[in-house]
Amino acid sequence: ALRSRSLRQELRTDTAATQPEPPDPDDLVSPAPAAATISRRGVVGLVGAGSLTLVLLSFGQSFGGPLRRLALLAPRGQVIGDGPNDFQVNKTAAEAGVTAAQGGSGWRLELAGGSAPQLLSRDDLLAMPQHTARLPIACVEGWSTTNQAWTGVRLRDLAGLSGVPEPATVLVESLQEGGAFSVTSLRRNQILDPDALLALRVNGAELSLDHGFPARVIVPANPGVHNTKWVKHMTFKA
Repeated sequence: ALRSRSLRQELRTDTAATQPEPPDPDDLVSPAPAAATISRRGVVGLVGAGSLTLVLLSFGQSFGGPLRRLALLAPRGQVIGDGPNDFQVNKTAAEAGVTAAQGGSGWRLELAGGSAPQLLSRDDLLAMPQHTARLPIACVEGWSTTNQAWTGVRLRDLAGLSGVPEPATVLVESLQEGGAFSVTSLRRNQILDPDALLALRVNGAELSLDHGFPARVIVPANPGVHNTKWVKHMTFKA
Protein backbone atom coordinates (compact mmCIF):
# COMPACT_ATOMS: atom_id res chain seq x y z
CA ALA A 1 0.00 0.00 0.00
CA LEU A 2 1.05 3.62 -0.46
CA ARG A 3 1.58 4.07 3.29
CA SER A 4 4.25 1.37 3.25
CA ARG A 5 6.33 3.16 0.62
CA SER A 6 8.51 6.26 0.81
CA LEU A 7 6.57 9.50 0.20
CA ARG A 8 9.68 11.14 -1.21
CA GLN A 9 10.14 8.30 -3.67
CA GLU A 10 6.50 8.46 -4.73
CA LEU A 11 6.69 12.20 -5.33
CA ARG A 12 9.74 11.71 -7.54
CA THR A 13 7.99 9.10 -9.68
CA ASP A 14 6.76 10.32 -13.07
CA THR A 15 3.63 9.12 -14.87
CA ALA A 16 5.38 6.43 -16.89
CA ALA A 17 6.85 4.83 -13.77
CA THR A 18 3.71 5.12 -11.64
CA GLN A 19 2.66 1.70 -10.33
CA PRO A 20 -0.89 0.71 -9.41
CA GLU A 21 -1.76 -0.22 -5.86
CA PRO A 22 -1.32 -3.93 -5.09
CA PRO A 23 -4.49 -6.05 -4.74
CA ASP A 24 -6.10 -6.01 -1.33
CA PRO A 25 -8.44 -8.48 0.40
CA ASP A 26 -11.28 -5.96 0.61
CA ASP A 27 -11.39 -5.41 -3.17
CA LEU A 28 -10.94 -1.66 -2.79
CA VAL A 29 -8.33 -1.60 -5.57
CA SER A 30 -9.38 -2.21 -9.18
CA PRO A 31 -8.04 -5.53 -10.51
CA ALA A 32 -7.49 -3.93 -13.93
CA PRO A 33 -6.63 -0.25 -13.35
CA ALA A 34 -6.36 2.14 -16.28
CA ALA A 35 -2.99 3.61 -17.16
CA ALA A 36 -1.90 6.51 -15.02
CA THR A 37 -2.76 9.94 -16.46
CA ILE A 38 -1.17 11.99 -13.70
CA SER A 39 1.62 11.24 -11.28
CA ARG A 40 1.25 11.51 -7.53
CA ARG A 41 3.63 14.45 -7.73
CA GLY A 42 1.22 16.07 -10.16
CA VAL A 43 -1.73 15.42 -7.84
CA VAL A 44 0.08 17.01 -4.90
CA GLY A 45 1.04 20.01 -7.04
CA LEU A 46 -2.51 20.40 -8.35
CA VAL A 47 -4.05 20.24 -4.88
CA GLY A 48 -1.43 22.62 -3.50
CA ALA A 49 -1.96 25.16 -6.29
CA GLY A 50 -5.72 24.97 -5.86
CA SER A 51 -5.45 25.47 -2.12
CA LEU A 52 -3.13 28.47 -2.57
CA THR A 53 -5.55 30.01 -5.06
CA LEU A 54 -8.45 29.66 -2.62
CA VAL A 55 -6.36 31.20 0.16
CA LEU A 56 -5.50 34.22 -2.00
CA LEU A 57 -9.11 34.67 -3.12
CA SER A 58 -10.30 34.48 0.49
CA PHE A 59 -7.60 36.85 1.70
CA GLY A 60 -8.44 39.33 -1.03
CA GLN A 61 -12.11 39.23 -0.02
CA SER A 62 -11.52 39.51 3.72
CA PHE A 63 -8.82 42.17 3.96
CA GLY A 64 -7.92 45.46 2.35
CA GLY A 65 -4.80 46.23 0.38
CA PRO A 66 -3.42 45.20 -3.04
CA LEU A 67 -4.44 41.53 -2.69
CA ARG A 68 -8.12 42.55 -2.76
CA ARG A 69 -7.86 42.64 -6.55
CA LEU A 70 -7.32 38.87 -6.46
CA ALA A 71 -10.84 38.30 -5.08
CA LEU A 72 -12.21 37.59 -8.55
CA LEU A 73 -15.07 35.39 -7.35
CA ALA A 74 -16.10 37.58 -4.44
CA PRO A 75 -18.90 40.17 -4.60
CA ARG A 76 -16.92 42.63 -2.44
CA GLY A 77 -13.56 42.35 -4.20
CA GLN A 78 -14.12 45.23 -6.60
CA VAL A 79 -12.23 48.51 -6.53
CA ILE A 80 -14.51 51.11 -4.92
CA GLY A 81 -12.56 54.33 -5.28
CA ASP A 82 -9.17 55.94 -5.57
CA GLY A 83 -6.68 56.66 -2.81
CA PRO A 84 -8.16 57.11 0.67
CA ASN A 85 -11.59 55.78 -0.34
CA ASP A 86 -10.31 52.57 -1.97
CA PHE A 87 -11.65 49.94 0.43
CA GLN A 88 -14.67 47.65 0.50
CA VAL A 89 -18.27 48.67 0.99
CA ASN A 90 -21.26 46.49 1.85
CA LYS A 91 -23.49 48.41 -0.59
CA THR A 92 -22.73 51.09 -3.17
CA ALA A 93 -24.77 54.27 -3.45
CA ALA A 94 -26.22 53.06 -6.75
CA GLU A 95 -27.36 49.81 -5.14
CA ALA A 96 -28.96 51.79 -2.30
CA GLY A 97 -30.65 54.23 -4.68
CA VAL A 98 -28.80 57.23 -3.23
CA THR A 99 -27.69 59.99 -5.62
CA ALA A 100 -25.07 62.72 -5.35
CA ALA A 101 -27.83 65.34 -5.56
CA GLN A 102 -29.38 64.06 -2.32
CA GLY A 103 -26.13 64.76 -0.49
CA GLY A 104 -25.51 68.09 -2.19
CA SER A 105 -25.61 71.61 -0.79
CA GLY A 106 -29.26 71.26 0.19
CA TRP A 107 -28.61 68.30 2.50
CA ARG A 108 -29.34 68.85 6.18
CA LEU A 109 -28.91 66.58 9.18
CA GLU A 110 -31.93 66.72 11.47
CA LEU A 111 -31.32 66.12 15.17
CA ALA A 112 -34.42 65.35 17.21
CA GLY A 113 -35.18 64.39 20.78
CA GLY A 114 -35.03 67.67 22.64
CA SER A 115 -37.52 70.50 22.80
CA ALA A 116 -36.99 71.51 19.16
CA PRO A 117 -35.35 69.79 16.16
CA GLN A 118 -31.94 71.04 15.02
CA LEU A 119 -31.02 71.28 11.32
CA LEU A 120 -27.31 71.20 10.50
CA SER A 121 -25.57 71.63 7.17
CA ARG A 122 -22.33 69.82 6.43
CA ASP A 123 -20.45 73.07 7.00
CA ASP A 124 -22.10 73.33 10.42
CA LEU A 125 -20.84 69.85 11.27
CA LEU A 126 -17.34 70.63 10.00
CA ALA A 127 -17.27 73.70 12.24
CA MET A 128 -17.84 71.54 15.32
CA PRO A 129 -14.95 69.88 17.23
CA GLN A 130 -13.56 67.07 15.07
CA HIS A 131 -12.22 63.75 16.32
CA THR A 132 -10.33 61.02 14.45
CA ALA A 133 -10.70 57.30 15.23
CA ARG A 134 -8.92 54.41 13.53
CA LEU A 135 -11.54 51.71 13.05
CA PRO A 136 -12.16 48.87 10.58
CA ILE A 137 -15.35 47.95 8.79
CA ALA A 138 -16.33 44.39 9.72
CA CYS A 139 -19.27 43.00 7.75
CA VAL A 140 -21.62 40.18 8.71
CA GLU A 141 -20.87 38.67 5.28
CA GLY A 142 -17.49 37.64 6.64
CA TRP A 143 -15.11 40.28 5.27
CA SER A 144 -13.39 43.17 6.96
CA THR A 145 -11.12 46.08 6.11
CA THR A 146 -7.96 47.19 7.78
CA ASN A 147 -8.22 50.19 10.13
CA GLN A 148 -9.31 53.39 8.40
CA ALA A 149 -8.86 56.88 9.88
CA TRP A 150 -12.37 58.32 10.26
CA THR A 151 -12.82 61.99 11.15
CA GLY A 152 -16.03 63.66 12.27
CA VAL A 153 -18.22 64.73 15.17
CA ARG A 154 -18.60 62.54 18.25
CA LEU A 155 -22.09 61.10 18.62
CA ARG A 156 -22.17 62.21 22.25
CA ASP A 157 -21.61 65.82 21.12
CA LEU A 158 -24.56 65.52 18.74
CA ALA A 159 -26.66 64.08 21.58
CA GLY A 160 -25.88 67.13 23.70
CA LEU A 161 -26.68 69.46 20.82
CA SER A 162 -30.02 67.71 20.31
CA GLY A 163 -30.98 68.44 23.91
CA VAL A 164 -30.49 64.88 25.20
CA PRO A 165 -27.05 64.87 26.86
CA GLU A 166 -27.62 61.50 28.56
CA PRO A 167 -29.21 59.43 25.78
CA ALA A 168 -30.38 55.83 26.18
CA THR A 169 -30.68 55.25 22.43
CA VAL A 170 -30.45 56.98 19.09
CA LEU A 171 -32.40 56.05 15.98
CA VAL A 172 -30.33 56.74 12.85
CA GLU A 173 -32.08 57.08 9.49
CA SER A 174 -30.48 57.03 6.05
CA LEU A 175 -31.23 58.73 2.75
CA GLN A 176 -31.62 55.17 1.48
CA GLU A 177 -35.30 54.42 1.00
CA GLY A 178 -36.27 51.02 2.36
CA GLY A 179 -34.02 48.07 2.97
CA ALA A 180 -33.30 46.21 6.20
CA PHE A 181 -30.48 48.52 7.24
CA SER A 182 -31.71 51.96 6.19
CA VAL A 183 -32.56 52.55 9.87
CA THR A 184 -30.54 51.41 12.87
CA SER A 185 -30.61 51.93 16.63
CA LEU A 186 -27.56 52.47 18.83
CA ARG A 187 -27.37 51.96 22.59
CA ARG A 188 -26.14 54.35 25.27
CA ASN A 189 -22.69 52.77 25.58
CA GLN A 190 -22.22 53.01 21.81
CA ILE A 191 -23.31 56.66 21.66
CA LEU A 192 -21.03 57.70 24.52
CA ASP A 193 -17.97 55.83 23.24
CA PRO A 194 -15.33 58.52 22.50
CA ASP A 195 -14.59 56.89 19.13
CA ALA A 196 -18.24 56.73 18.02
CA LEU A 197 -18.56 59.31 15.24
CA LEU A 198 -20.72 60.84 12.61
CA ALA A 199 -17.86 60.66 10.12
CA LEU A 200 -17.37 63.32 7.43
CA ARG A 201 -13.92 62.32 6.19
CA VAL A 202 -11.84 59.16 5.89
CA ASN A 203 -8.06 58.82 5.65
CA GLY A 204 -7.73 62.58 5.31
CA ALA A 205 -10.15 62.89 2.37
CA GLU A 206 -13.85 63.63 1.95
CA LEU A 207 -16.04 60.55 2.11
CA SER A 208 -16.93 59.22 -1.32
CA LEU A 209 -20.61 58.75 -2.09
CA ASP A 210 -20.19 54.96 -1.86
CA HIS A 211 -18.70 55.33 1.61
CA GLY A 212 -21.58 57.44 2.89
CA PHE A 213 -21.11 61.09 1.84
CA PRO A 214 -22.24 63.49 3.18
CA ALA A 215 -22.07 61.78 6.60
CA ARG A 216 -22.05 58.29 8.04
CA VAL A 217 -21.99 56.59 11.42
CA ILE A 218 -18.90 54.68 12.54
CA VAL A 219 -18.94 52.93 15.93
CA PRO A 220 -16.32 50.60 17.46
CA ALA A 221 -17.16 46.87 17.27
CA ASN A 222 -20.37 47.60 15.37
CA PRO A 223 -21.23 45.39 12.35
CA GLY A 224 -20.74 47.27 9.09
CA VAL A 225 -24.42 47.20 8.15
CA HIS A 226 -25.24 49.07 11.39
CA ASN A 227 -22.74 51.84 10.65
CA THR A 228 -25.40 53.70 8.71
CA LYS A 229 -24.35 55.66 5.61
CA TRP A 230 -25.95 58.75 4.04
CA VAL A 231 -27.38 59.82 7.41
CA LYS A 232 -30.29 62.29 7.27
CA HIS A 233 -32.00 62.04 10.66
CA MET A 234 -30.97 61.16 14.23
CA THR A 235 -33.48 60.88 17.08
CA PHE A 236 -31.99 60.72 20.58
CA LYS A 237 -34.08 59.37 23.45
CA ALA A 238 -33.34 59.63 27.16
